[in-house]
Amino acid sequence: MSDQAKHDVFQAISDPNRRTLLKILDNKEMFIAEITDYSPISRTAVNKHLHILSNAGVVTSRKVGREIRYTLKPEPLVEIKVWLMFFEQYWDVKLSALKKYVEEDNE
Repeated sequence: MSDQAKHDVFQAISDPNRRTLLKILDNKEMFIAEITDYSPISRTAVNKHLHILSNAGVVTSRKVGREIRYTLKPEPLVEIKVWLMFFEQYWDVKLSALKKYVEEDNE
């Protein structure tokens, strides 16, 4: 699959079901049936979401017998962390302004 055909990490985690799957896979390697037991969505939907996460490089898979085991691969999520860090400057300014406002109001 070409890089252009791969999903980007932001798109991959945009769906709440996929974010749930990432949490389920935290520090675990699991078969799709195990993942489905912890997920509120159907096995077919889990499979579809895992495929998208795999294409984005956020999960890896390996075949064990007739089943496929999935594992979280968090390294691509660093791209999101870096992007969010840019916006921290705005949060810090807003939080400082709020703190100043609250402290002035209490005096």
